[in-house]
Amino acid sequence: MPTHDWKKSSWHSFVAQQQPNWPTGPVFDDTLKTLSQLPPLVFAGECQTLKASLAEAVEGKAFVLQCGDCAEDFSRCTGPDIRELLKVILQMSVVLAFAGEKKVIKIGRIAGQYAKPRSSDTELVNGLELPSYRGDMVNSPEPTLEARTPDPRRMLEGYYRSAATLNLVRSFTLGGYAALERVQAWHRASLDALPAGQKYEDLVRQIWKTINFMSAIGLDPQHVPQLNQVTLYTSHEALLLDYEQALTRMDSISGGWYDTSGHMLWIGDRTRQLDGAHVEFLRGIQNPLGMKIGPKYDIDDIKRIIERLSPDNEPGRLTLITRFGVAKIEECLPPLVRELTREGYKVVWSCDPMHGNTYQNQFGQKTRNFEVVLQEIRSFYQIHRAEGTVPGGVHLELTGDNVTECTGGSRQLMDQHLHQNYQTNCDPRLNAEQGVELAFELADLLHPHQ
Repeated sequence: MPTHDWKKSSWHSFVAQQQPNWPTGPVFDDTLKTLSQLPPLVFAGECQTLKASLAEAVEGKAFVLQCGDCAEDFSRCTGPDIRELLKVILQMSVVLAFAGEKKVIKIGRIAGQYAKPRSSDTELVNGLELPSYRGDMVNSPEPTLEARTPDPRRMLEGYYRSAATLNLVRSFTLGGYAALERVQAWHRASLDALPAGQKYEDLVRQIWKTINFMSAIGLDPQHVPQLNQVTLYTSHEALLLDYEQALTRMDSISGGWYDTSGHMLWIGDRTRQLDGAHVEFLRGIQNPLGMKIGPKYDIDDIKRIIERLSPDNEPGRLTLITRFGVAKIEECLPPLVRELTREGYKVVWSCDPMHGNTYQNQFGQKTRNFEVVLQEIRSFYQIHRAEGTVPGGVHLELTGDNVTECTGGSRQLMDQHLHQNYQTNCDPRLNAEQGVELAFELADLLHPHQ
């Protein structure tokens, strides 16, 4: 279906899954009108640069590190929270870049990941049927009818908090906070904190040796932009189509339509219907796109969606984010890889090892196990290497906070420890230590000589 017949409002003619039951009236209409007149959060040129980098990942010349909160929380849109998440992403990216000897494309689940899909419009809370919590851009998690009633003004609040987040991220990444020497000092502190820190000493020592060598030959990291600045792209699930439409603008230079709410948008496993509103909307925007694929996929359906979203088979346009779970990846991934490779689709293959490995413990908490997450990533790599294809990246849910939401890791967190700092209103996230530890473990898989 060519994009010349597309309008940013054409999705209204299709069935839209996972949309809130917004109240009709002037508040809803005025909110969308205001959003449509506000400045863009990101720019077309930035999206084009990201797409070009992702094209390198298709060929194995770059690696995609996409990570951040399951669903952002308005209350955690603070300087310290944003700083600590950025700190973890930077630490992980340096380890991966050094080990893999290739560029790491850093994409945060940040500055817009304020909505979440749900299996039902309502849920029972203490015997009371309430609208489901759909993320802070829709309603509030407090178990009252007033808090749970969708409020369109929250979309406007989400825009402003996304803008504030982006402003701080850009200041940090360009203002010296991301300097390589600073990141390495963080690694030193991380190793001192990890019980198994000695395991990673050699890699950190090699990185320090490289920094010292550069300084010795006159490449002062403080005065070399490539060592003192980084680019962090933003991404979120394009779930609330009214919000996404309001922020979609035509680029005056290229003439293409861009969703300026984020650099990269992805479509969820629950909303990727070929004849659905989300596919219709996303096919017309020029941003790089992601698509989640769970174990119940139909391979012919996946092929049709790929052709709809990326009709020109442009490298960097589409990232396939597989979320099978460790128990099903050996069954689900190989036939998908073989068929799409046979068709010649130029896509980035990314592994989401989080969503297929969630379970509820005996205390009623949703959690994930660090070792199981790592095992799915290892299987992902083994399968791609066996098929002769490129494992292009990982898609993780993590936070810079010292939460206790996922079990395992060097500290051997167990179910009975999770109550200590279980904060999420959505899915369980790796904490800062677990994120950095995962990067060190990934280094073994990325090393070109492995």
